[in-house]
Amino acid sequence: MRLTTKGRFAVTAMIDLALRQGNGPVTLSGISQRQAISLSYLEQLFGKLRRHEIVESVRGPGGGYSLARSADKVTVADIIIAVDEPIDATQCGGKENCHGADAASGTRCMTHELWATLNAKMVDFLDSVTLQDLVDQQRQKEQNVVVVHRHASSDNTEAEHSIFNGVN
Repeated sequence: MRLTTKGRFAVTAMIDLALRQGNGPVTLSGISQRQAISLSYLEQLFGKLRRHEIVESVRGPGGGYSLARSADKVTVADIIIAVDEPIDATQCGGKENCHGADAASGTRCMTHELWATLNAKMVDFLDSVTLQDLVDQQRQKEQNVVVVHRHASSDNTEAEHSIFNGVN
């Protein structure tokens, strides 16, 4: 089981949008440039996100997209489900015909419950992480600054590393 590019790009684009939420509508071309995601691909994803009422569009000059509800009310599961990303580790796609739809035995495999339980745990986890959590995490990461000082000593140059968490 792995998350495809569709789900990854949708979550990344939504973090970008939410980070810029206070500055008016955000253009898909801006997200495309910052995140290196194809503009046409973003248009497809945001069409789905809009239909699921996660984002809303503003037309005309100065238009773009904004969140349809606050970032703390949007979960990663909401985003992934909205873009039709399957969260499924079962071989059968949850149809319980693990041994083949055409097979006479067309029954569940011995590990079906294991993978179905994993699916439920993944959905629970993704439903527990909000877009606001990811925005806060990104802002915290952006505040961490690494500064390198070089001091000449008598026989060589030492590199001294200091990490500041937004405090000088």
